[in-house]
Amino acid sequence: MSVGYTLGHTHREVIMRVVRIGLVGTQFVSSIHLEALRSVPGAEVVAVTSASEAHAAAFAARHGIPQWFTDFRKMYELRDLDLVVLGLPNDLHCEATITAAQAGKHVVCEKPLCLNLAEADKMIDACRRAGVKLMYAEELCFTPKYVRLKQLIDEGALGTVQLVKQCEKHDGPHAAWFWDMQRSGGGVTMDMGCHAIEFFRWLLGGPSGGKAAVRSVYADMGTYVHGAKTQGDDSTTLILKMDGGATAIAEESWAKPGGMDDRAEVYGSGGVAYADLLRGNAIHTYSQSGYGYAVEKAGSSRGWSFTIYEEAWNYGFHAEMRHFVDCVREDRKPLCTGEDGRAVLEAIFAAYASAAEGRRIDLPFRTEAQRPIDLWRKT
Repeated sequence: MSVGYTLGHTHREVIMRVVRIGLVGTQFVSSIHLEALRSVPGAEVVAVTSASEAHAAAFAARHGIPQWFTDFRKMYELRDLDLVVLGLPNDLHCEATITAAQAGKHVVCEKPLCLNLAEADKMIDACRRAGVKLMYAEELCFTPKYVRLKQLIDEGALGTVQLVKQCEKHDGPHAAWFWDMQRSGGGVTMDMGCHAIEFFRWLLGGPSGGKAAVRSVYADMGTYVHGAKTQGDDSTTLILKMDGGATAIAEESWAKPGGMDDRAEVYGSGGVAYADLLRGNAIHTYSQSGYGYAVEKAGSSRGWSFTIYEEAWNYGFHAEMRHFVDCVREDRKPLCTGEDGRAVLEAIFAAYASAAEGRRIDLPFRTEAQRPIDLWRKT
């Protein structure tokens, strides 16, 4: 099956192979994946799966998806399925990826890649052996404002970069499994620090498309607000020394009320740049009564608020999914790979070790720990 569309100013008719996609998951992030995929020419979501029959059936009916399953293995048996997009708890990433590879399906895996480095190696090896792509879903590398920020760095507009900062803060995750360290593997450092680490690697990787290696990590973390429901860290500060000499500082929090905050700063010898994803792209609103939706994780819209629009696009999900679909269709190497996800996970383990030991941890960092949190909350 193919679809025709007009490309650019030449008005040429291009025949595009449809990439058929299955969603593994029906919760918050899968809804974002679906919205983004439906903006991609030649991408067709043909099936969805959830362990809950009610969730799978309702999601499929609500979004007009023709097939639904309660077992991803059954969905993987669809012969015309090209790509699966995983929106699952972290402890299920490894099994869902390896099974997809064995079925000959390309994989987009939400961050973080998995629970530990041994699982990461198994996932990468399974996809390599099967000849399928393992694509690591780090949307900050596709966020339009951050893409422009990288362009400024790469063209030398800011001179030699010596310091990069990134923060992502809100009052905690949507789903209960995030708070369960057996399932998630770690707290906010695992959940959101992974964004910062890959963002720094990509931002400082140069114009050739490479990634800057993390040379060392120092971390300070604690459980300040949510100790009643998690053993995980709910606030963390990471200081990373990057290949090339730049310092990168990440501030990540599950303890900040008032909705999502996501911004970056770059300081160079010849300039400085500030990029605010949400407040900088929002409508500054005052409402006495409040209204339906302001921004992700905002508990209230009464009084002053920042009303976001085109939220998923601003986060980069549309560009990310288009890139991954094109990589499948055109057999191209993705910007973010399983190997990138593993490199991020290695730095996360080093961060938890640093917080436990109160010192800088150099990379490479080798560990057989089953979860990053195990290095901090030793039991």
